[in-house]
Amino acid sequence: MANSMERPSGDARMNRHTLLGRNVLAALCAACLLLPAACKPGGAPAGGPPPGGGPKGPAPVKIGEVTQQSMPVQLAAVGTVEPIETVQIKAQVSGQVMEVRFTEGDLVQKDQVLFVIDPRPYEVALKQAEANLSKAQAQLEQARAMTARDKAQAERARATFGRDKGLADKGMLAKEEFDRSQADFQATEAAVAADEANAVAATEAIAAAKGTIDQAKLQLEYCTITAPLTGRTGEVTAKAGNLVRMGDAAPMVTVNQITPIRVSFSIPERQLSVLKRHMAEGPIGVDAVIEGDAEPARGTVSFVDNAVDATTGTIDIKAVFDNADSRLWPGQFVRVMVNMAVRADAVVAPTRAVQMGQKGPYVYVVTADMKAEMRPVKTGDALRDMTVILEGLKPGEKVATDGQFMLAPGVEVKEASEAPAAGAPGGGAPAK
Repeated sequence: MANSMERPSGDARMNRHTLLGRNVLAALCAACLLLPAACKPGGAPAGGPPPGGGPKGPAPVKIGEVTQQSMPVQLAAVGTVEPIETVQIKAQVSGQVMEVRFTEGDLVQKDQVLFVIDPRPYEVALKQAEANLSKAQAQLEQARAMTARDKAQAERARATFGRDKGLADKGMLAKEEFDRSQADFQATEAAVAADEANAVAATEAIAAAKGTIDQAKLQLEYCTITAPLTGRTGEVTAKAGNLVRMGDAAPMVTVNQITPIRVSFSIPERQLSVLKRHMAEGPIGVDAVIEGDAEPARGTVSFVDNAVDATTGTIDIKAVFDNADSRLWPGQFVRVMVNMAVRADAVVAPTRAVQMGQKGPYVYVVTADMKAEMRPVKTGDALRDMTVILEGLKPGEKVATDGQFMLAPGVEVKEASEAPAAGAPGGGAPAK
């Protein structure tokens, strides 16, 4: 009997396997067709939360409010802090440095003594000049005395010569006597002229001696070097004992004025007309935002260059800051905000609420029934954590400020004290 049963041929077995495979494939296709119908677009189950695979429920987000307030109209730039005055201290006389009366980096006051150069050679020169002056004054006195004496003799000789000339004209005086009288008169006149020349020379010597004294005094004053302004000192290159020379290229020290101080920056030429218009109305305030400081330093625009740089299309601006607390430092880079005006009753929203999409900025508005509504907006200036909304929002509306990655139009939301991170489990509240 067993021999009478025939085994299926190889072709029959192949046909059965083919049929089984087709049935399995058909079942898989049917499952794939039914699966999308049970899901929302984007992969979330219908009626459930956004993608994430977590439990259903409102999406927790932080919520802020749209308000109406005054907001400044600002221009932003990057500025460089620079001292209003920088002075390089150099020796005006040659000599050895005897004292350095400050420490490099000190804040020194105007007229404070910084260096003392050996004054002894210049004290000797001053004494010599004073001695020359005394000598010249004595010579002048002597010349004046001799001039007075010789003038008296010249007057007597002139009188004698006049009398003798009259006698000689009448033939009553010998020619030898007349010639002697004439010679005496001429000699006294010459003596007076010589005395007067000596007096002039002595006067000139006095003037020269006084000039030498003034020069010696000035050089002696140069031996004591004082600060020409109040400022911060830099590196000291001339130490006590060093020899310095007048005309040395390297300064002994550099002093930078830091109170007040200046910030230099540039703005595009297209903004120049706006700046000029507001400058005509009054001083323009400037905020210098310092990295790591909570509050900016505040100053005013003090200078606008008289020409636009044709190569960059910008114009240079300078602002002055009192810098009483020394927060601004020469060479420092700061973010500059030029406060040109104040926009009254501006509609503002938290900056974190503004998102950028393919069609421009938008926000998620939280409606009264706690659902998300995506709304395009037109933004204006931003100040710290608030942004001016020119179009799209009204005061009093609520907007999502964190957790927007979980939202889509119509999604239910709830306010959370801490918004979830992008990878939080289930897209809901943060994992505990």
